[in-house]
Order: sequence, then structure tokens, then C-alpha cells
Amino acid sequence: MANLRVFKKDVIFLVNEVISDCWVYMYLNGEKNLDEAKKIVADAVELGDNIFEQISHYPKDDAKKHFKALNQKLLEGVDALFVRLSALSK
Repeated sequence: MANLRVFKKDVIFLVNEVISDCWVYMYLNGEKNLDEAKKIVADAVELGDNIFEQISHYPKDDAKKHFKALNQKLLEGVDALFVRLSALSK
């Protein structure tokens, strides 16, 4: 991770990708699993908000370890959301 600004942009990008893919799914599939797709969008927004909250309140003494764990949490969370979205398409 280069710096805080880049990490914040990564969070925004990844959350927006999940939301964008959900919108495409909802557009292409109409009413099929619409509520579940909306839940995925809500969970993506919640994940982004949670990550930004933790970015804003980080421990000054052990920041590197905190952001490394936060980055891992972001990647795992986004991956889980994409897996849920992929399951809807089957």
C-alpha cells in the first residue's frame, strides 16, 4: 500500500465495482432475485462505510499492521460479495 489516499481510492473503486455489477445483473435479469441483489448493494455500501470508519480511526503506533489487516478485510469482503452475486446468476 503506497499511502492513505491510494488506499481510499482502492476502497471506492472496489465497492463501486460490486455495485456496478449488481446494477448490470438487475438490468439484465429484471425481477429475478431483485431483493437479493439489492441486499448485496446494501452490504457493499456497508462494507465501504465500515472500512472508511476504520481508516479514519487508526492506531498511530501500529498503523502499518492495521492497514495491512484492513486491506485484507477489504479484499475478502469484496470477494465474498462477488461470490454471492455469481451465485445469483446460476
